[in-house]
Amino acid sequence: MARYRGPLWKKSRRYGISLTGTGKELSKRPYPPGQHGPSQRRKMSEYGLQLQEKQKLRFMYGLNERQFRNLFDQAGKMRGVHGENFLILLESRLDNLVYRLGLARTRRQARQLVNHGHITVDGRRVDIPSYLVEPNQVIGVRERSRNLDIIKENVEQNNFVPEYLSFDKDKLEGVYLRYPERSELPAEINESLIVEFYSR
Repeated sequence: MARYRGPLWKKSRRYGISLTGTGKELSKRPYPPGQHGPSQRRKMSEYGLQLQEKQKLRFMYGLNERQFRNLFDQAGKMRGVHGENFLILLESRLDNLVYRLGLARTRRQARQLVNHGHITVDGRRVDIPSYLVEPNQVIGVRERSRNLDIIKENVEQNNFVPEYLSFDKDKLEGVYLRYPERSELPAEINESLIVEFYSR
């Protein structure tokens, strides 16, 4: 199954959360898409709730099903709580950390910056969005890409960097200080439902 490339705003309205992180999708029309959107009242089964939670997280981070499942299985081999480990692995992806540092406005834009070779890890160019960054690794912008208008605009507009990251606006470099805690990860996601979904 290929990665979803369709309208993300539509998916945001379907699941009732901002998948881009901007919150714009739900400000005008905070109801599901479609002709009967405002009046839809569907009672969901337990399986439906689990599937919805899984899809919500998958679209949020922009992964295809195979990548998502492989990362879930990898999280199961780690010590600790399976669901929390899974969220930590998702958060440790290079494209997500580029987004969290404020170098990109959305995860899709961050993915494109990484794909096009604008991002470095410990001084080496990395063009794989799914690259898992380890704590204390340095994420920066390639020397020849530092004058890109889009990166400059995003850095100027960003006014929040999570506590598990540090960012130097002058050098355009950030350090992944530590793995995030559960309280610092998306609160609207119930990871236990995803564990239940894959444990069927």
